[in-house]
Amino acid sequence: MKDIGGYFGLEKLISNEYYKDLIPLNSGRNSLLYILKARDVRKLYIPSYLCDSISDTLKMHGYNFEFYNIGSDFMPIFNEKLYDREYLYVVNYYGQLSNSTVLQLLGRHKRVILDNAQAFFQKPIKNIDTIYTCRKFFGVPDGAYLSSDARIKDDLEVDVSKDRMTHILGRYEGIAPEYFIHYQNNEENFIREPLKFMSMLTHNILGAIDYQKVCSIRTENYSYLHNKLGKYNKLILNIPSGAFAYPFYIEDGIKIRSELVKHKMYIPTLWPNVLSEAFKGTIEYDYSANILPLPCDQRYTFDDMNYMVKQVLDLI
Repeated sequence: MKDIGGYFGLEKLISNEYYKDLIPLNSGRNSLLYILKARDVRKLYIPSYLCDSISDTLKMHGYNFEFYNIGSDFMPIFNEKLYDREYLYVVNYYGQLSNSTVLQLLGRHKRVILDNAQAFFQKPIKNIDTIYTCRKFFGVPDGAYLSSDARIKDDLEVDVSKDRMTHILGRYEGIAPEYFIHYQNNEENFIREPLKFMSMLTHNILGAIDYQKVCSIRTENYSYLHNKLGKYNKLILNIPSGAFAYPFYIEDGIKIRSELVKHKMYIPTLWPNVLSEAFKGTIEYDYSANILPLPCDQRYTFDDMNYMVKQVLDLI
């Protein structure tokens, strides 16, 4: 019996999720765990240029895995034969791997899991288990989508997100640095969060987003940055639809990143664990240190992009 009367809670917003037909889960790493269970995976090959949350998840749940390297074009350098219940985990870095490229990988390796955490608007491909992470693209505390025809038998709980909203609501009405500690705590809590379905709160927020507008702004901002910075960028890039960020690869990336903080530009390192795990001189180390993922998302206008370009060019 539900409560009748009393004060109002958050309104039920319009229900128009972008991936309403996919499996809604509570995080990207748990989406991978879902696939591992559903496919009864024996071993996973993962890129060494990757957040340690994936390798930590595999260790925590007792899955066998092995690292492989990537090329300068973000493609896997992988020539191993995959045996029964072995899969290749492919990361679509900055949305630079097109669906046709991914299909070529599937044809070559037969069993591929695609990480589209940085390519939310790239539609899933039939017969390829694909993971999407929501909080890398939108102001939600958690949430992920999984495209797969496999199902697990576990009776999953529905997650609850009400205690994860402090940093999101705080930044909406305040300034980001004041709530950064809450953001960090939220990220750390995902390490211990078990596999669950997406929360009602996250569903509600995701249902009210203007996805066409978001995708358009991200694409236009990325194109603007590429037009202004492309000749200085050591990467050869495609322009993805609804881009995650603009990967600006430049020497002295670590130094430039620290200088940009003085101008209230907070450019993350993707991923800091690689700097301590990979050898200097490898593509993995070089990319982690020197690629600046410049924000180009729906929060920013061309004036913001122009300001950022000016600060970056002044430094290089």
